[in-house]
Amino acid sequence: MTSQSPRIYLYKITFEEVPYYYYGVHKEKYYNEEYWGTPITHKWCWKFYTPKKQILEVFDYTDESWLEAQEVEKRIIRPFLNDNWCLNEGCGGKYSSKLSSKAGKIGGQKTYEMRVGVHGRTKEQMSIDGKKRGQKTYELGIGIHAQTPEERRELAKKAAAQKWLCLETGFITNAGNLTQYQRARKIDTSKRVRLS
Repeated sequence: MTSQSPRIYLYKITFEEVPYYYYGVHKEKYYNEEYWGTPITHKWCWKFYTPKKQILEVFDYTDESWLEAQEVEKRIIRPFLNDNWCLNEGCGGKYSSKLSSKAGKIGGQKTYEMRVGVHGRTKEQMSIDGKKRGQKTYELGIGIHAQTPEERRELAKKAAAQKWLCLETGFITNAGNLTQYQRARKIDTSKRVRLS
């Protein structure tokens, strides 16, 4: 390979103004080809900020080296996928929790709109299925049915002894009663904190 031959390389892009960063690999068509990555989700960063590219490793210009470069890229990116400053949202079939959450919400909305999956069942069907699952756990002696009556009573005492505070009104009671209290007053049931 001469100094003017096209390269395969692993690179990191950083930005002068902010601590965002992005990793990738590139196989040049010709030496020193202008290339700044292929961001999809965060393309705005390249337009808004000043990117700088650092070549981290150069590989031989072969098919085997291209595969090797992609494996190195996966090893580099995966530990950073959920870092707030990392602009990579996916790598080798793994996705950041932000992207996975967004995809899950979109998928959930679609199943709701199309009335398929869990959203395609009536309340009566869900009630029947719930009773069947309850009967099955009873028959198998699992879940709550794996506990003795004494163990269930002890757990109930512990749950009743817990005290929770409504962050809207300051009302203190156990978790179940606080849920009823907040719902009756149209208070978001996440606005609570456990005291004991």
